[in-house]
Amino acid sequence: ALAETPLTESGSVTLVGAGAGDAGLLTLNALRALNEADIILYDRLVSDTVLQMARRDAEQIEVGKSATGHSVRQEDIHTLILQHAHAGQRVVRLKGGDPFVFGRGGEELEFLRTHGIPYEVIPGITAALACAAYAGIPLTHRDHAQSLCLITAHCQSSLDTLDWAALAQERQTLTFYMGVAGLPTIQQRLCEAGRAETT
Repeated sequence: ALAETPLTESGSVTLVGAGAGDAGLLTLNALRALNEADIILYDRLVSDTVLQMARRDAEQIEVGKSATGHSVRQEDIHTLILQHAHAGQRVVRLKGGDPFVFGRGGEELEFLRTHGIPYEVIPGITAALACAAYAGIPLTHRDHAQSLCLITAHCQSSLDTLDWAALAQERQTLTFYMGVAGLPTIQQRLCEAGRAETT
């Protein structure tokens, strides 16, 4: 795990990847952090089975984002992190998947560094890896795909910035996160760039 400044009895923050929903995919370091936490600020995609593995008296606050419902602004999440860390608490910022794969973990790490808050980062298994493995689909294969691309399809503007010609190249696996709403656009752009319609 990446750590800066030794974690002490004073306040600290641990960015933890909760994996793809299956509590069995938690790492031992993630489980340790959940059992040491005073407060857990968790995302909407974190499963109840993962939250149940936390220390029983740890306060749990949902700070997730949703396109259609309850949503907490990133600035408010930063305020909560700072408030609890300055109060001497061990804060776990629990994120679905991996903190650094479309999870704003990079922004939160920059915030911690800027404010001199001791931190640790514990990676998690991202959805693309877990889903493919559970489905028995190799993401790379020497006969078919020599590279893997993780792509956000969160909104139309993110789709507009992609290099579709590069993505349409053969022998690579494309994984789209948050892509259900944009699926028709994704298929159309890939086909226009030369991918087979059966893609």
